[in-house]
Amino acid sequence: MTYPHHDDDFDPDAPPSKSQRKRDMHALQDLGAQLVDLSVERLRKVPMPEDLFEAVRAAQRITAHGARRRQMQYIGKLMRNIDPEPIQAQLDVFNGVSRVEIARQHRLEKLRNDLLEDEKVLGDIAGRWPQADLQHLRNLRRNALKEREQEKPPRAYRELFRILRELEEGGAAPQDEGAGEGEA
Repeated sequence: MTYPHHDDDFDPDAPPSKSQRKRDMHALQDLGAQLVDLSVERLRKVPMPEDLFEAVRAAQRITAHGARRRQMQYIGKLMRNIDPEPIQAQLDVFNGVSRVEIARQHRLEKLRNDLLEDEKVLGDIAGRWPQADLQHLRNLRRNALKEREQEKPPRAYRELFRILRELEEGGAAPQDEGAGEGEA
């Protein structure tokens, strides 16, 4: 079957068709919708101009359907003037889509499991992150092992992962909040 438009008729210098422009506009609005769904903490980590940040924050506060739809269109309009790639890349990191992020998650999961298997791994953690609170990690390890043994929800297990992730990201785990949790 032949179609009226052939690849050899394709002109790379021709402006995009109206349909293509519309698809691009909807893709930018969808990207904007993903931004609106983010928490403020994550939104601050996304590289974007201040006016786009403010528009997204405004959309997060709007509850009326029509007003929200118009705000989403405005966000799409603002996004036409920026490169969406850095924003998409950060959203991929948040969603665990990037290979680097997946590898990082696996590395941290392995470190957590190694720590549960052998307390001597705390020495490796201390060597890698001198600011780590080893006593808190030791307590979390003990509590995670108890949770596993008693088939309780894995609170300490998850907390271990969170602290290891924060250490790797360069910030020490906040010890003033909840440092006493789970200590016996």
